Amino acid sequence: MSQALPEPSARLGIGKVLDELRPDFPELTLSKLRYLEQEGLVEPERTPSGYRKYSYDDVERLRFVLRMQKERFWPLGHIRQVLDEIDRGVLPDLADDDVAWFVPEVTVSSSDGMPTAATFSEGQGATRLSREELLEAADIDAATLDAIEEFQLIRRRPQQRYYSRDDLLVAALVGKMAGLGIEPRHLRGFRAAADREVSLLEQAVPSASRANPNAAATLAELAATLVRLHTVLVRNELRGS
Repeated sequence: MSQALPEPSARLGIGKVLDELRPDFPELTLSKLRYLEQEGLVEPERTPSGYRKYSYDDVERLRFVLRMQKERFWPLGHIRQVLDEIDRGVLPDLADDDVAWFVPEVTVSSSDGMPTAATFSEGQGATRLSREELLEAADIDAATLDAIEEFQLIRRRPQQRYYSRDDLLVAALVGKMAGLGIEPRHLRGFRAAADREVSLLEQAVPSASRANPNAAATLAELAATLVRLHTVLVRNELRGS
């Protein structure tokens, strides 16, 4: 009987991985885990001090390797070829239970730190900041705020005297990016992309229907899902670079 898998974001040492897999593979040893790594079947992360750290996917990958060895008597070379196909997004010709054994269940949950529908349905609250208060709270200088407004990362109506909570968050985030070498002028594309995304959402849920609570909830859910998709796409590209 398999033990409960670790959380998808968890990282396990080699001893913990052995504990996870041994109920299904009693003969498994630390030496075998190291050997499978040497053969290129799994590539755990390494800490600065050299310790192995295995992800959820690494554990499932090892489980697949060991099962194919045990039940199908596949040589490691063939298993490596199958894994290469899976890495390229090509599911091999396996029984459904074999594929399910390797491919981890993916759930679009709200427990991974990404935005949820509530993120887009919350009000702005009563936050009203003057320019000076915003500069202090966001820890940016006046020139940075001028650039933020010039490139419309913060948009205010002509008669609007105060800044909102979201304005403060934008200013703080842009200030942080400036500290990392990305200036406000580099973020014009973000403004344009956000406008396009909002346009897409407005097509899906016309403004005339948003007074309906169900329509408002749908809009918030769509917005959260769109941002989550964007996050995953960026993350995947960075991992592949």
